Amino acid sequence: MKRLLLTVVTAAVGLTVACSNDVNNVKEEESSEDSVTQEPVEEQEVFTFPLTGKEAKEQPDVRPFAIMVNNHPKARPQSGLHKADLIYEVLAEGNITRFLAIYQSEQPDIIGPVRSARDYYIDLSNGFDALYISHGWSPSANEKLQSGEADYLNGLFHDGTLFWRDKDRKAPHNSYISYENITIGAEQKGYSLTERIDPLPISDEPLEGEEMKTFTVQYDESSTWTVQYEYDDHSERYKRYSGEELTIDRESNEPVLIDNIFVVEMEHKIIDNYGRRSIDVYAGGKGYLFQRGKMLEVEWRNVDGRILPYQDNNPISFVSGRTWINIVPNLDNMLKFTQS
Repeated sequence: MKRLLLTVVTAAVGLTVACSNDVNNVKEEESSEDSVTQEPVEEQEVFTFPLTGKEAKEQPDVRPFAIMVNNHPKARPQSGLHKADLIYEVLAEGNITRFLAIYQSEQPDIIGPVRSARDYYIDLSNGFDALYISHGWSPSANEKLQSGEADYLNGLFHDGTLFWRDKDRKAPHNSYISYENITIGAEQKGYSLTERIDPLPISDEPLEGEEMKTFTVQYDESSTWTVQYEYDDHSERYKRYSGEELTIDRESNEPVLIDNIFVVEMEHKIIDNYGRRSIDVYAGGKGYLFQRGKMLEVEWRNVDGRILPYQDNNPISFVSGRTWINIVPNLDNMLKFTQS
């Protein structure tokens, strides 16, 4: 019995010593770990596209390109508009508008139909130092481009090579180009397609304005030239309708969804019998900014060639995403609020 008791006591002492050694070993390991200098964690730089504010995988250095896109009813639906960072919609002649679609963050495979140049579109394109692309030109646009005011590609000189004709549509509503052909043309002309450009003022702070989820821009009284905007709560962006038809991409049927809509008033003058205009894109004036179902009355200014919103002499930011700018001769007659 004594021998058994001695054995139990001996085992207990051994276990206590072992536990004590384990604790000491743990403390030594913890002390050793604490003595190791922790390397500082480097913060990864975040890149954004300058015209949309959307995140980019690397520093964007693609030079923008700006394309004159046809908006005649026979040219609808167009190709590639859903990937443009920014679009200007402006009267060309009569009641016909055309688009200046500016691309930087995405490069569509097909863009068009491509239409002829006007001088004020060139001025707007130069605000982004974009490669300007058209098929044809007015006399004043011809003069500006031939004098070297912008790098350009014109379908007049590349029809059937860089530009192609769609057999399902009739001229002048059937000229198209691809980003691949733009790069080929730029290389042939010696134009750079690499450039870092200044960003647009972009912030995702909510706009403090009046609720306005639907409104129209009427370039004349007919539905053909009436643009309807409708806010989609699910995507938190505006859908665009033209002639009561949703504006979609011809190839993918993907709708054109817009984060910022800026409607601005500029002075228009008829300059010839054809109905061509001069438009003052520099003077500044009245405007309305629409974001996320809200509307704010502002003014516009031309800042280094870009049409930007201001209020009380302070710049107003766009929200991140795509921007559409409607230029009209008269806000009171052409901008209609269908919801207050």
